[in-house]
Amino acid sequence: MGESFFYIKAMHIAGVVCWFAGLFYIVRLFIYHVEAEEKPEQEKQILQEQFKIMERRLWLGITVPAMWVTLLMGGHLIAVLKQYTMPWFHLKATFVVFLVIYHFVCGKIRKQLLVGACSWSSKKLRILNEVATVLLFAIIFTVVTKSPAMTLKGMVGFAVVAMVLVLVFRKRLAGQKK
Repeated sequence: MGESFFYIKAMHIAGVVCWFAGLFYIVRLFIYHVEAEEKPEQEKQILQEQFKIMERRLWLGITVPAMWVTLLMGGHLIAVLKQYTMPWFHLKATFVVFLVIYHFVCGKIRKQLLVGACSWSSKKLRILNEVATVLLFAIIFTVVTKSPAMTLKGMVGFAVVAMVLVLVFRKRLAGQKK
């Protein structure tokens, strides 16, 4: 492995970070965009036009290019490392396929919002927003442990911690409302 390997790997990791940042933020913008529907007409129009601009810039300027950097650099790493025979790699590849599907679902929602034809509610978008987090953890556990069994254990642990945090924050928020 030459010096270029490390640059390719660094670009892959940077692409992953930017791609996930874009996916996390785009769905948050979708939530605000949908919630703007409940505002008075003038405020609604101003907000939704601003969200369309923000969504376009984020999607086309960061999220889509970062996906391509991630996939292209990842493809190069696959060719160099030849780890595609390892069981952990198949699991990671499966998660990446789900991530690409998630990416295209987000792209479809963005296009629906552009023409005012989005049927997603704010609540459903909040749930959708968590899919990227689950995929991020699944990919990281798989790459770091290189073991499907350890990935499963890590994901179960992650789910337990996430549920505890949700319960704690719900109680705190409920206490603040009183």
